[in-house]
Amino acid sequence: MREKTGLDPVCGVVAARGAHEMAAQVRQALRLTRTIELRLDWLRDERERRRLFAWLQRKRPAAAFVATCRRRAAGGLFVGGIAAERRVLEAAIDAGCGWYDLEIESIEESGGFEPIGEDRARAIVSVHRFDRAVGDPRRLLRRFRAVPGTVWKIAVECRGLREAERLIRLAELPESTAGMIVVPMGRAAQPGRILALGRGSMLTYAAVKESTAPGQPTLETMVREYRARRVDRRTRVYGIIGNKTGHSISPAMHNAAFAASGINAIYLPFPVENLEDFLAVIEPFGIRGFSVTIPHKQAIMARLDQCDRLARRLGAVNTVVVRGRRLYGYNTDYAGVVAALRGRVRLKGCRALLLGAGGAARAGAFALSDSGARVFMLARRAERGRELARAAGGETVTREELRRRSFDLIVNATPAGMAPDRGSPLAAGEINAAAVFDMVYRPTETPLLRLAAQRGAKTISGIEMLVAQGVEQWSLWTGRRAPARRMRRAALEALGRGEETT
Repeated sequence: MREKTGLDPVCGVVAARGAHEMAAQVRQALRLTRTIELRLDWLRDERERRRLFAWLQRKRPAAAFVATCRRRAAGGLFVGGIAAERRVLEAAIDAGCGWYDLEIESIEESGGFEPIGEDRARAIVSVHRFDRAVGDPRRLLRRFRAVPGTVWKIAVECRGLREAERLIRLAELPESTAGMIVVPMGRAAQPGRILALGRGSMLTYAAVKESTAPGQPTLETMVREYRARRVDRRTRVYGIIGNKTGHSISPAMHNAAFAASGINAIYLPFPVENLEDFLAVIEPFGIRGFSVTIPHKQAIMARLDQCDRLARRLGAVNTVVVRGRRLYGYNTDYAGVVAALRGRVRLKGCRALLLGAGGAARAGAFALSDSGARVFMLARRAERGRELARAAGGETVTREELRRRSFDLIVNATPAGMAPDRGSPLAAGEINAAAVFDMVYRPTETPLLRLAAQRGAKTISGIEMLVAQGVEQWSLWTGRRAPARRMRRAALEALGRGEETT
């Protein structure tokens, strides 16, 4: 259906209070897409709308523009009535918009669908639901049957991935002869926005600057990092699951590797609180493998069909390969720790203080111990720290001991200091070591590393571990040698972009 319309499947959403800023966003969007939605309801008044229309008529940007003036009843900002809304859309068509979005509520309240702009523009009839109580999304289709010949858009805020998957199935139904746009909204459903394109959704929406819907990613991320317009039914899906995946560098790193290797695959962040919700969509979403981060590295083990010897010994999995309907678990954090420290710290005979007792700490403890280091554990949950120390052949220390003890190496395996957290797991007086390695990689210089540098210690960023373990993951998923240099470059570039915005 997209081929018939000529639309770019990634639609940049332009939204601002003033016409000048809207025009600036249009210019920015044109670098990445040729389909642009103008959220006219965001403009502060009619004067600003007239200014924008005058600019469009004068400049005539080469793009397919979708005019939207959503009323408050449908989740928008426009305070006028249906007649006023139609006048705004008519003026937008006069200014050169070849598409307009009209919510189903306006059509129903006015007694039926009447095209706007005669034959000069095509209609998208939309319904937006933010109440999280939609039930069977197919019921929404009944409201559209009164408007045949238009593109139907259904945007629903979903509470999880299963709801998102049920919603994007609508894109496969032959109900609309003109085409269907399906948008799962909400943080938990964000991957569904991209994957809906592979099911036949005509468009996915991305913010040029201001997000206009829950879970809406940026246009830059959608086009350059996810390469969303390439997603089709044959695209292999990978991702990272955890409760804090929004700032992960892994999507940039793995997607760059897929692009460099010419593989039709995408790697997405899956914000997962409920493991069962994610496991239920592995098959329908076509997920071939995934990374596992906090807090699921240990919990995932009970859901695996098989686990390799190292991961079983560590008691933590950070990588899962999907073969058919079976899940196989691995741990690449172990190799990442060794690679990050190799050539920087002599581990044999090293006195190493390890902070934490979670999944990453388990990989660190065994990697250090196996390399000949003497491991000392300090964990917020003392019993978990003692259990890990026993398993890895280490010993525990108390916080009170730190100021009077010294180590060759300190390793932070806790999330303390991860942006936007500005705290350090240790005070300056507790950092008595020749070298400090922080597994946290965002920011590059964490509060802990900054304090360590001030005390003259060698510092090692978590980006070293991230890239090394990611290279191992990519090879497990694809069976091919990973483009390690390209992955490292992509990770550093993404990290730099992220730190510019913090």
